[in-house]
Amino acid sequence: MKIAIRVDASFHIGSGHVMRCLVLANALRKEGHSVQFASRAQKGDMIEFVRRQGFSVCELIQPEQWQEPAHTADYKAWLQVSELDDSLSFIEQVEAVDIVVVDHYGLNKLWESQVRNHYSCRIMAIDDLARDHDCDLLLDQTYGRTGGSYQHLFVSSARLLLGCEYALLNPFFAQSRERAIERTELPVQAHRVMVSMGGVDSPNATLAVLHALSARKKLIESVTVIINPQAPHYGEVLDFVTQHSNWIKQCDFVDNMAQLMLDHTIAIGAPGTTSWERACMGLPNIIVPLADNQQTICQNLTDAGASIAVELDKIVSRLPVALDILCNNYEDYLIRNLMLCDGLGLRRVVSEIQSLVVNSDNGERNGKVTGRLATECDIKLVFDWQQMPETRKYALIPSIPTWEEHLDWMRKQLSDPSHFFYILEHEKQNVGICPVGVVRLNRQCHGQYIVSIFIDPTCHGQGLGLKALEYLDTIHPDITLNATVLKANTASQCLFARAGYMQLSDEQFQRLPIN
Repeated sequence: MKIAIRVDASFHIGSGHVMRCLVLANALRKEGHSVQFASRAQKGDMIEFVRRQGFSVCELIQPEQWQEPAHTADYKAWLQVSELDDSLSFIEQVEAVDIVVVDHYGLNKLWESQVRNHYSCRIMAIDDLARDHDCDLLLDQTYGRTGGSYQHLFVSSARLLLGCEYALLNPFFAQSRERAIERTELPVQAHRVMVSMGGVDSPNATLAVLHALSARKKLIESVTVIINPQAPHYGEVLDFVTQHSNWIKQCDFVDNMAQLMLDHTIAIGAPGTTSWERACMGLPNIIVPLADNQQTICQNLTDAGASIAVELDKIVSRLPVALDILCNNYEDYLIRNLMLCDGLGLRRVVSEIQSLVVNSDNGERNGKVTGRLATECDIKLVFDWQQMPETRKYALIPSIPTWEEHLDWMRKQLSDPSHFFYILEHEKQNVGICPVGVVRLNRQCHGQYIVSIFIDPTCHGQGLGLKALEYLDTIHPDITLNATVLKANTASQCLFARAGYMQLSDEQFQRLPIN
C-alpha cells in the first residue's frame, strides 16, 4: 500500500506528533508498505530528522504571514494556513495514495473530506481532543477515552481505536515489557530520577524541576535530564547540569527510551505519549501539564492513581511534596502504571491499518477476528458464556461457577498486569462488530504464557477460533504460548494443530515465538 502521513512539528506544536508518526511509519515500512510524509517547514520542524530516517517529505505551502499562536490551544495558528489551502497543497504535492494518516490538531473533517474525495482513499485520523472527523479509522490513545466522545463523527462507520491499548510506542517498549513486569526493586533510600519535559519545553519547566529536586537530594541517587538541543532554554538547563554534575547528567537524544526508563525508578515529565511509555515500564511519575491539550490526560492519569500532577507555576513549591508522596506509596504507583498500557498498541494499530483495504470493494474486512482488552463492563457477558453447557463441556474446571465465584475470578484476572484478557470481536458486513468469545494469556514465567480460548456456542462452526489464534500470532509473536487441551476435545485439538501449535503430549500444545 501507498501511505502518506500529514503531520507537523514546530516550537509551538512540539515534536510528539512527528515522533509517534515515525514509530507508525517505521512499522508500516517493515510490513512492506510505501510511506511518505507531508509537512510544513517552519521553526522547530523535524523535516530533516524524518528524512534521515529514510522517508521522503513533501514540503507544503508557506503562509503569506507567519502567525503567533495566541494561546496553547490556538490550533488554527499551529496550521498557519487555512484547512482548504493546506489540503490543496497536499493534493498538489502528494501522488496517488491508498491511505492518508493525518495527525494535526489544526486539521479536521473539512481537510479529510477534501483529501478523501480527491484520492478515493481511506483516511486514518490520530486525535487526542475528540474533534469532528471524516475518517475510516480513528485513533485516540488517551487513557479513559470512550466511544461516547465521538458520537458526533461525520462518518458513523469509522472504526474507533480508543485508549492506551492502542498507544503508538516504539517497539523497544513491547520488547522490554517482560522485564518491566519483573521489576522487584523498591528503593528505600535513594531514587534514580528521569526528567523529560518534551522536545521543546517552551516554559522551561525542566529548570524549575531541577531546582525543586535540589530540595529533596536525600531521596535522590542521581538525575538524568533529557532535553533537545533545539529547545529554547537548552543553554540554561545545560549550565545548571554542569554546576551540579556530581548528581545530574544530561542527554540530547535517547535511542532506547524503554531501557533508560528501566534504569530509573521515578520519572518527571509532561503528559502525552511519554505518559504511556512510563506506564508500560511501570515507572511511577510526576506530571506537569504544559499545554491546554494535556489537561484531559493529566486528569485521567491522576484519577487512575497512576501519576501525581503538579501545575507549572507551582513546581518549586509542590514538586518536593509530590515526590514524598510518590516515594511513600511507590509500589502502588508502580502497579497502577503497569495496568495502564502493555506496549502492544503499535501492533494493534498496524493490524487495523492493513485491514482497511482488505476487500474494501465490497465493504467487508474479511470477517476479521480481533481482540479488545476486557473491562469490568464485560464481566456479565463472560459470565453468561461461562454458564452455557457447551462452554463447560471441555473446560479444565467443568463445574459452573456462581456469580460470586466468577466476579472474584474475573476481577483478579483484570487487575493482574502480567495477564491478557481479550474479548474476541468479529466484524460482519451489515451487522457490525459483535463479541464472539474470549481468549486469555496467563503469564507463567518470563516469555511463557498459558493460552485459554472459548467461542460463544452460538458462533461455533464459523472458523472463529482459528482466526482468534491467528490474531494472537499478530499481536504476540515474541512469546511462547502453551495450551492444555483435553484429549476428548477433538475439535480444539484440531484447532491448535491447524494453528501451527506443536503437540507435546496427549493434552499439551505449544507455539514458540515466531521469527
